[in-house]
Amino acid sequence: MTLRPLSARAFARVTPALSALALAACAAGPDYVAPVARPVTAGSFIAAGAPPVSASPLPANWWQMYNDPVLDGLVRDALAANTDVRQALARIDRARAGLRGAGADRLPQTAISASSNYNRLQQFQAFPGMSRETWMHDAGIDISYEVDLFGRVGRNVEAARADLAASQADADAVRVIVVADTTRAYADAASSAGQLQVARDIVALLDQSLDLTRRRHDAGLESGLGVAQIATLRDQRAADIPTLEAQRQAALFRLATLTGRAPVELPAIAAERSVALEIRQAIPIGDGAALLARRPDVQAAERRLAAATARIGVATAELYPKISLGGSIGSTVLDIGDIFTSGPIRWALGPLLNWTFPNSEPARARIAGAEADTQEALAAFDGTVLLALQETETALSNYGRALERRRVLQSAIDNAERAARISRAQQREGSINTLARLDAERTLADARANLAAQDAQVSSTQIDLFRALGGGWAESAMPTAK
Repeated sequence: MTLRPLSARAFARVTPALSALALAACAAGPDYVAPVARPVTAGSFIAAGAPPVSASPLPANWWQMYNDPVLDGLVRDALAANTDVRQALARIDRARAGLRGAGADRLPQTAISASSNYNRLQQFQAFPGMSRETWMHDAGIDISYEVDLFGRVGRNVEAARADLAASQADADAVRVIVVADTTRAYADAASSAGQLQVARDIVALLDQSLDLTRRRHDAGLESGLGVAQIATLRDQRAADIPTLEAQRQAALFRLATLTGRAPVELPAIAAERSVALEIRQAIPIGDGAALLARRPDVQAAERRLAAATARIGVATAELYPKISLGGSIGSTVLDIGDIFTSGPIRWALGPLLNWTFPNSEPARARIAGAEADTQEALAAFDGTVLLALQETETALSNYGRALERRRVLQSAIDNAERAARISRAQQREGSINTLARLDAERTLADARANLAAQDAQVSSTQIDLFRALGGGWAESAMPTAK
């Protein structure tokens, strides 16, 4: 139901009562309480003993641990120009605009109206000697202020503020992905270049073996079968080179896109590194509590839970009366020049009460919907926490196993190189045939190629670990929404 504005005298009588009620009122709906993380999230990680890590906190700008100025510049470019980051910053601006809009409800609302109409008055409305057809001009100003007795406006502002914080955390999550993907693209290009060099070295070595075998064949010391077999192995290794070149180009193209460039605009220096990207020191990872405090997706999920809780209050406030204090002043004249001068003035002052009663079922349905949204947001938060722990434990385990496999492959390549040297000497002495030499060369080629590929895998798992840990950066390293 809607009540008409009270007279000035009645308004003067009820104003003290309204003021007292406003002071005593409290916001509708539950007050937000941040969820308590499970005790298991506060300790060290299960897989922390596998790779060389430390309990020190993850540093800001973690990619600088690689000590590569080219990578530092590429990451700065990505944070400034990446299209995903720009979209995230635009979403922050939108959320900030929503907060301003919600906060504006706390301010008095004003409306100015004006109209001019050509009318034909009824005979009794016209003064003697006055034409019944005339212009009528009207202008007025209305001012209203909602008395937030039950916290509808306050809860709406609370929800909008949480939405803004969630969008900022979402932007940080995008930055984590962009920094990790930029570092990975640079690492992939470097690893592919390293594997290319290994492949070319293997082909060059096999060329030497092929040349030696052909000379022995010409001297009648080798069969044509031996020449064909080592030529086949040489061609097989040479066939790996185009694939590795394509992988390197794809990584560079991806790097260009991540830094907001067309492929042709990527600086040449970005393609110069040919050594796999890796940090040799123990990686600082902190503990579970630090992980949850740092991961932007966990922060965003917690802020969305806060926003959903506040919206229960917004919906609950609709069960109660909405009271506005307002006033208006205006004038209706025949001559537009008489408005607010010599024309008749009208004014009104008083509270306005709006209350949907007794049919409150729509409001209660909205409350139930808001409560369901809150339960969904709580489940999403719990799931995000568990996912953060899973990703970190998995990344730690994969990184440790990748390092272990590389140690084994390094031992294998040492043995293969020793065996290859012995077989070459034995072949020159004529104590073994080409087939035995070929087997040793094939084993060495496989070992070297496997080690180069494993260096790339170690680099990739290391970046996966930094991404799972939630990244990190100093404020000066990233752009902010205006």
